[in-house]
Amino acid sequence: MIRINQLKLEADHTKEDLERAIAKHAQGRKPDHYRIVRRSVDARKKPKVYYSYTIDASFDRENRILSGKKSRWTKIRDVSYRFPVPLSDIGEEDRPLIVGMGPAGLFAGLVLARAGFRPILLERGEPVEDRTGTVEHFFQTGKLDPESNVQFGEGGAGTFSDGKLNSMVKDKDGRNRFVLEEFVRHGAAEEILYDAKPHIGTDVLAEVVASMRREIISLGGEVHFRTRLDRIITEETSETSLCGLHVTEEGKSKDYLCRAVILAIGHSARDTFSMLLEEQVEMKPKSFAIGVRVEHAAKMINESQYGPVYAGKLPAASYKLTHQCKNGRGVYSFCMCPGGYVVNSSSEPGCLCVNGMSYQARDGKNSNSAIITTVTPEDYGSDHPLAGVEFQRKYEKLAFSLAGGKVPVQRLEDFILNRTGSVPGPVQPCIKGEYAFANLRDCLPDYVAESLEEGMKAFGKKIAGYDDPDTMMAGVETRTSSPVRIQRDVQFQSNIRGLYPCGEGAGYAGGITSAAMDGIKVAEAVAADIIGATRKSESRERKESL
Repeated sequence: MIRINQLKLEADHTKEDLERAIAKHAQGRKPDHYRIVRRSVDARKKPKVYYSYTIDASFDRENRILSGKKSRWTKIRDVSYRFPVPLSDIGEEDRPLIVGMGPAGLFAGLVLARAGFRPILLERGEPVEDRTGTVEHFFQTGKLDPESNVQFGEGGAGTFSDGKLNSMVKDKDGRNRFVLEEFVRHGAAEEILYDAKPHIGTDVLAEVVASMRREIISLGGEVHFRTRLDRIITEETSETSLCGLHVTEEGKSKDYLCRAVILAIGHSARDTFSMLLEEQVEMKPKSFAIGVRVEHAAKMINESQYGPVYAGKLPAASYKLTHQCKNGRGVYSFCMCPGGYVVNSSSEPGCLCVNGMSYQARDGKNSNSAIITTVTPEDYGSDHPLAGVEFQRKYEKLAFSLAGGKVPVQRLEDFILNRTGSVPGPVQPCIKGEYAFANLRDCLPDYVAESLEEGMKAFGKKIAGYDDPDTMMAGVETRTSSPVRIQRDVQFQSNIRGLYPCGEGAGYAGGITSAAMDGIKVAEAVAADIIGATRKSESRERKESL
């Protein structure tokens, strides 16, 4: 297999055009097989817009192509992920428990189930089919289920987002590709394997998640919904070790005895963070970011990014913006949702936060993005491990009170002039949940509001119309990442032996793909530890029988 990078074709090319271009760069020879590794839009020379490809192809006698004059082909090493622990048959007492069924928990469960470990997955929320109805009821009525909502439930917080699969994590072992291939295997579009900015979409992601759960169960795993972790059970030997979990399952108390628990609780499990701290699990506050969601007409963003000729021919356009403010803080776009919706993503009574989501088609009339600035433990006013959580709560409570539990919204001009305003302009809010006009400065730290104002003006110089007075803003965005890092060692264990913090909630990932990859890595460690402990036990028993 050999590879060619930056193979460019005009945006409206056909499949036949692509195949001719591959052959042209291979001395006129057609490949035996080829695959698209990466595809991205190059709109730097508008009005011309191109697709840029990376292609892997196999040919007979590839060395002739590699050594050809001005050849742009290179030899590659194909890396395929393999779970490193052999297929195992373990006893009931060694079955690993997984708390949380977001990307980290689901992928940990999937690889462990395939390796014969029959994992037991515990999720405080509902299965995705029921959860979807519960979330829709919340959008329509404002009645929150604290256990099953946009943050909690099968699939995790990512289920009601854009389903973006970008990751900056290096992938020398093939885990990233494995994650994408599994999403496709369970129902996602094949394009996520090669699009530069892949996404699944909320509507499709729900089906993918359910399919993964069914496979885990078919391989001997168990899944328990409406099961909230209330306490960890430990024993004192030479060190503090985990020996079980105390949970509330379908309203009843229950204990699970176990030796290994993968803790994939998500970034919003604040009550679980508090419990773990009481149980002396080591953790510390970490940085995250806070700001607002901004909405523009998707047509305007598409024309700005692609030009008027291709704006209606290419997928909804995305963007990435950054600005360094005079006050020393950086402002940047995050979780941009082309053709999407702003979502009331609250999970606690009396608190309100927002996120963004898109369906697979990305055909909503507005495009939105978080515009945020980083806050650090120095901003929290305390060095308590949960100081970041309390910082989030403070501004979420203010956001809730601003509009009586509805999403507070404001035009950019009114935000700059520090007034509420009451009438939207041409950009009508596309929000999942009720909204009302308010002054968003009242639910943001002053330095964040100051940074956002400067940043929006700067972004208007990069994307024409971005700082239009009628740009819609909604707040407050606080759940950009976990405000806590649960400490773990090189073996992925916390100071409580047998407890394996994992994923975005534990502070080791920053999105769907990186969380899934972390879940896989932790599952590998758990499997190796279980097998190692089993072999030691068997060896000890043999010695005792002699």
